[in-house]
Amino acid sequence: MFEKSLYDLIRGLRSHKGNEKEYIQNCLKECRSEIRSQDLDLKATALLKLIYLEMFGHDMSWASFNVLEVMASPKYHQKRVGYLGAIQSFRPDTEVLMLATNLLKKDLTAASTTTIALPIVTLPHVITPSLALSVLPDILPRLSHTSPAIRKKSIVTLYRLALVYPETLRAAWPKIKERLMDRSEDPSVTAAIVNVICELGWRRPHDFLSLAPRLFELLVDSGNNWLAIKLIKLFATLTPLEPRLVRKLLPPLTEIIQTTPAMSLLYECINGIIQGGILGSGDDTTGKEEIASLCVSKLRSMIMVDGDPNLKYVALLAFNKIVDTHPWLVAQQEDVILECIDSADISIRIKALDLVQGMVSNDNLVSIVSRLMRQLKLSSAIDRKNGANTSSSNPENSDEDDLERTINPTQRATEQMPPLPDDYRVDVINRVLNMCSQNNYIHLNDFEWYIDILTQLVRIAPMPRKTNDMDTIVAAGRSEPGDISEKIGNELRNVAVKVQAVRSACLQAAEIISTQLKSDAPTGHPLNQGVLGPVAWIIGEYATELEAPEDTLGLLLQLIPRIASSESLAATLQAAMKVFSLTAGDELTRWTSEHKSKILLLMARIVHTFETLTLHPNLEVQERAVEFSELLKLTVEAASAQEPSTELVHQDTPLLLTQAIPSLFLGWELKSVAAGAQKNVPVPEGLDLDEPINPNLNFLLASAESMSMPADEGDEFDTYYYQRPAATSIASEPAITRLADERSDAVGSYQQPTEESYLDADIVARRKLERLEKNRDDPFYIQETGSIQRSSTPIHNILQNSNGPDLDVDSIPIMELDLDKLSVGMSHAPTKLSKSPRPKPRQRIVIAADENLASSGQSTPRNDSENDSGTIISKAARAKRPKQSVLGIDSTSIGRLTLEGDAESNAYDPEAQRREEAEMAQAMKEVERLRLEMQRANERIQVAQGVDAAGTVVRKKKKTTGKPKKKASAATATADESIGEGTAEGVTTVKPKKKKAKAKAVDNGTGDVLAGAGENIVKPKKKAKRPVETG
Repeated sequence: MFEKSLYDLIRGLRSHKGNEKEYIQNCLKECRSEIRSQDLDLKATALLKLIYLEMFGHDMSWASFNVLEVMASPKYHQKRVGYLGAIQSFRPDTEVLMLATNLLKKDLTAASTTTIALPIVTLPHVITPSLALSVLPDILPRLSHTSPAIRKKSIVTLYRLALVYPETLRAAWPKIKERLMDRSEDPSVTAAIVNVICELGWRRPHDFLSLAPRLFELLVDSGNNWLAIKLIKLFATLTPLEPRLVRKLLPPLTEIIQTTPAMSLLYECINGIIQGGILGSGDDTTGKEEIASLCVSKLRSMIMVDGDPNLKYVALLAFNKIVDTHPWLVAQQEDVILECIDSADISIRIKALDLVQGMVSNDNLVSIVSRLMRQLKLSSAIDRKNGANTSSSNPENSDEDDLERTINPTQRATEQMPPLPDDYRVDVINRVLNMCSQNNYIHLNDFEWYIDILTQLVRIAPMPRKTNDMDTIVAAGRSEPGDISEKIGNELRNVAVKVQAVRSACLQAAEIISTQLKSDAPTGHPLNQGVLGPVAWIIGEYATELEAPEDTLGLLLQLIPRIASSESLAATLQAAMKVFSLTAGDELTRWTSEHKSKILLLMARIVHTFETLTLHPNLEVQERAVEFSELLKLTVEAASAQEPSTELVHQDTPLLLTQAIPSLFLGWELKSVAAGAQKNVPVPEGLDLDEPINPNLNFLLASAESMSMPADEGDEFDTYYYQRPAATSIASEPAITRLADERSDAVGSYQQPTEESYLDADIVARRKLERLEKNRDDPFYIQETGSIQRSSTPIHNILQNSNGPDLDVDSIPIMELDLDKLSVGMSHAPTKLSKSPRPKPRQRIVIAADENLASSGQSTPRNDSENDSGTIISKAARAKRPKQSVLGIDSTSIGRLTLEGDAESNAYDPEAQRREEAEMAQAMKEVERLRLEMQRANERIQVAQGVDAAGTVVRKKKKTTGKPKKKASAATATADESIGEGTAEGVTTVKPKKKKAKAKAVDNGTGDVLAGAGENIVKPKKKAKRPVETG
C-alpha cells in the first residue's frame, strides 16, 4: 500500500490552500493509524509527519509511547527521528519518561559517535532531577571522549543538568577545569567551557578568580570574536573583586576597540568596560580618561556613520551608562543625541530622552528643551490638521483644499513626520518639567522663558481621555487621571510662589491660558482641563497685581458654568470672590451713583452665576457657592440702602465691601511647604481625634430632620432672597485676535533653535516687544532696521549725497546728530534723554526654599540664579535588576554551591555512588526476602487459629502439567483423608473464579511447604469435589 511521506504531506498542504484545516485533520487520522503499525519504517515516517504538524500547533503528546518505540530502533535514521520527537513532545512531567531512562543510559555508552550525540542533545529538553541523578555517571566519562564534538556537547548538557541538580557541578568541575587548562584542547570545546563559566560567573564570581590568567591568555591569543565577547563579559564580573585586573585589561581592550571591524564585539567591549567599573573612580586615572574618550568617539560613530537603528539603540544604552561617570564627555555629543530624538523608532526616542535628561545643564537646557518643544509642536499641528480634515467634509471646497495643499511647500516637514502617541507626548512633557525644575531650578536662568514654555505646553498638551459621567462623579472632584495639563499648572503655580520676581509674568500667563481655553472650546462643551485649578488659584492669590481686575473677573464668571472638574470649579469660585473683593473694596474710590450701579450689577451677576451651583453634587463646591451667595445677598442689601455721594454730601462705601469681604482673604502669605513637614507636626496634648466634637450630634441631627417650618412664618427677607432677580444682559468681552500659525521651517542649528519653531506667534511677538523695550537704549544692541524708526536716516542720506562715500557718518557723535535733528525739526525723535523711559533693571532672581520643620528631613535648597554653577548633575544610579534565566529554571541553588569544597568528603565520586547503589539493591532484596518469610509465617498462624486465610494466600499463575485425571483424583482423596486424620476441624480455602478455581496446598501445623506445588494444583470438573488445602 502506498503511504504518504513528509514531502507528500508538504505538497498536499500547499495544494489545499483555503482548505488546510480539513486536510490536516485527514493527515492526523492517517498518522494515528500508521504509527500503531509494527513496521518501524512506517512508524518513523508517521512520527516525522506528526513532528511537522506539531510545529503548526497540533498536539502529539498522545504518541509518547510510540516515540519511545522509535527511539529504541537499532537503525540510526529511525532512532534520530525518535529522539527528535522526544525533543518536540516530551516534557519533564511526561509519564513515559521513566521508561526512557535505561534507553538513554544505553545510548550514552554506545560505540558510535552519532548515537552518543542523540541522547546528549535530547537531555537538556527533558531533564528532571531524578533523571539527572541517573544519567550523570554516564555523561561524565564523555568529557574524555576522543571526539571534540562529544566533549563540547557533554559540557553544555552538564550545565543544563546543573540547573535542576546542582551537585552536577561539583562532580564535573575537576574535569571541566582540566579541559580548560589543556592548551591543546579543541577551540570549540574551550569556547563551550568559557560559555558555561560565563553563565556561572555572575552567580559566584569568587570561584573563578583563579582562572583569570588562563582566561586572559585566551582573550589575547584567541581570534574568535564570539569567545572574546564571552570573556569580556566574564571579566566584567571579576574586576570588582580584583581591582588589579583593570590595569591588566586596559591594553588589550583598547586594542580591540581600535582595530576590530565587528560592531558586536565593539559594543560588548565598551559595555564590559562600563559594567566592570573600569571607567569608575580610582587612584590610577591615567588610562581611564583615554579609554573613556575612545569609547565615546566609537559610540558616536555607531550612531552617525552606520545609521543602523539597532546600533543606535545599543549606543544610546552605552551612553546612558557612561553619563554617570563621565557626563562632560557625553555632553559633547549633544548634536548626535538630539538627532536621535527625532528618530522614527519610538524606542530610540525614549532612550535619547533618558540620556538628555541626565546630561542637562544650565548651558544646554534651552537647546534641549527647544528641540523637544519643536517636536511636540509639530505633532500637535499634525493632530489639528487631521482633526480639521475629518471634521470638514465639504465637497465643494475639496478641489481648492487639494490645490492649496499641493502649492504650499511648508507642510512637507509636518507631513513627513510620523504622528506621536499621546503616551509619548505626555512622557516628553514630564521630562521637560523635570529637567527645568530639578534641584530647585538650579539649571534655569531665564524664568520668563520658562513661563512661556509652560504656556506653550498647555496649548500642545494632549487632551485627557474621556470617561463616563458616573466615573466623573465618583472621582470626588479630581481631574482626569491622564491629564498632564494639571501638572503643568502646578509647575506654573510653584514658580509663582517661589520666584517673587516673576510673579506678575506668571499672573499674565494664567490670564492667557484661561482666555485660550475659553476660546478654543466649542460653545456648550465643558472644560475638563486640570490646568484650570492652578491657574485660577494664581489669579485669586495674586489678584493685587492684575492689570485689569474687572476684565479678569468677567473671564472667571464665564468659565465657571463650563468647568467640569469639581476641584477646579472650587478654586475658580474662590478666585472670583478674591478678585471681586479687590475690585469693590477700594476705599479710595468714591461711592458715586455710577460706582454704586456698577458694583450692584457686578454682584447680581456673581450671585446669578453662583446660585446655579448651590445644589452641586460636590460638597466643597456647594459649600462655597452657598456661602458666597448669601454673603453677596447681604452685601447687595447693604449697598442698596447706602446713598451715593454727591458734591455736597460724602458717603462712605459700605463696610461689607471695604472691610468684611476683604478680611476673609487677608492674612499670612502662602509659601511652599516641604513634603515631609506635615508628619513632624506635634499632636497637641489632650487631643483625641476619635472623640466626637459634639456628644449630642445624633440627637441634633434627628431633631433637625423632624423640625418643620410653617409656611406663614416666612418674612420679607426670605421672600426677597428666594425670588430670582431679573436677568441682566451682560456684554461679553471681544474675542482675542488669534494670529495665524506660522510656518514650521526646519531648524538650521541644533544649538540655538529659533523661538518661532516651538512657540506660537502671539508668544513670540510678545517676547520680541519685551526684548526691544528692554534693549532700546542699550548702545551695544544692534536693532533691526524695519522695526524701529531711526532719526539719523534722512541726515545720513543728505550727507551721503553731498559729500560722497568718503565721509563716515557713523563716526559722527550722537550729540551732534541730536542737534541736527532739532534744526531739521523732526518732532518724533526724543530731544531730551531724561524723558525717555528707562528699561526695567534686571532683577535678582531668588528662589524661595520650601518651608520645613526642624526634624522633617531634607528640604529644597535655596537657589540664587546669579550664583548658579555650570556643572552637570549626573543621573541617579539605576537599580540593577537581577538577571533571570532564559530557560525559565530556578537556578538560585547554584549560587550557594561551592565547586571546590573544604572537605574531601563533599567531593562527588561516581565509583562510590555505583557501589552504594549495588549495596542498596542487595539490601532491598534481603528486606524483601525477610518480608515474605514473615508473611508466610503469619499465614500459618492464622490457619492454625481457624482464621479464614483466603485473602492472605499468595497465588502465582503457573502452567498446569498434563497429569492423568486418575492421579489428580487420587491426590484429592489423599488430601481428604489427611484432613480427617490430622485435624479435628477441617479448614477449607476456596476462591471462586467464574468456572475455574485454583488451590495451593500447605501443611497444617508442620510449616513445610509441599514440594512440587505445581503438581498439587487441581483443575476440577463441574461436579467434582471442591479442592482444599491439605496438610
